Amino acid sequence: MAIPMSLIPCSSFASYSSSSFPLQSRNPFKPHRHGLKTDNPTSNGSLVVSCSGRELGSNSDPLNGSMKHQISSMAPSGMTLNEASMSMPSYKWRRVLLKVSGEALAGDRLQNIDPKVTMAIAREVAAVTRLGIEVAIVVGGGNIFRGSSWAGCSGLDRSSADYIGMLATVMNAIFLQATMESIGIPTRVQTAFRMSEVAEPYIRRRAVRHLEKGRVVIFAAGIGNPFFTTDTAAALRCAEINAEVLLKATNVDGVYDDDPKQNTNARLLENLSYQEVTSKDLSVMDMTAITLCQENNIPVVVFNLTKPDNISKAIKGERVGTLIGGTWNSNVTST
Repeated sequence: MAIPMSLIPCSSFASYSSSSFPLQSRNPFKPHRHGLKTDNPTSNGSLVVSCSGRELGSNSDPLNGSMKHQISSMAPSGMTLNEASMSMPSYKWRRVLLKVSGEALAGDRLQNIDPKVTMAIAREVAAVTRLGIEVAIVVGGGNIFRGSSWAGCSGLDRSSADYIGMLATVMNAIFLQATMESIGIPTRVQTAFRMSEVAEPYIRRRAVRHLEKGRVVIFAAGIGNPFFTTDTAAALRCAEINAEVLLKATNVDGVYDDDPKQNTNARLLENLSYQEVTSKDLSVMDMTAITLCQENNIPVVVFNLTKPDNISKAIKGERVGTLIGGTWNSNVTST
């Protein structure tokens, strides 16, 4: 069997000893049939093959001219790279982490989890994952159990209460996973402590690999330690998987300069710095979470989960809600 000339590099081959490369196994190369110059075998049976462009001729390269240009400019899908770049929209972020609070999953609060809310989240996440954006999610558990609120009741210490709250986040994660997979979104749940019968343990490299394969990853059980909120877990996971932004879905339109429920003249702040959040004690996230975002240069977008298409707009980087620690693109409009 002869090897095409395009597969043989035009540089001198290293010598191979006859003991490690028997003469009869050299037959596939057939160097004398392809314009290759073969030196006489040395006394120890080694063979030296040399190749030059002069000996091969000017027309020996099958990838010359327009054919070479055409193949080198082909995208994996069969389009040229120029066509692929024109067909792929440019989004502000390519990998995002969405933080969904437990209270948001409760919807109208008639029950712990509102199926309409989880389905709305699933559909909007599905729309952006099909665009090639990688999405990870951290869920809270306040709709079922909030550890800080129950600590001290009936002798329940804070650590035990927080562990119960972590289990509540796992319940929300499994429910959200089932909803997403029902509409065809491959989803994985990873927990901060082992619950191998219902979810994967959190392994950073595995989580990143899931995202690269187009799967949605839901992180549950916080960071696995008491005294830390799920906001802190979201900031930590965001830094670990190298997500470009933390999207905090809430029940309000963003961050206001005053409580909009008490002051009808409260103004929505479109941009804030980390220092403004901490100095003004704005109730966006707890201080541990916002400090972690600041130290790792992670922008935070606070937006209203209940408004249609807000999730997909936030994920695609459109101007929605309040952006902390970053700037909006000038070519996107406010919603």
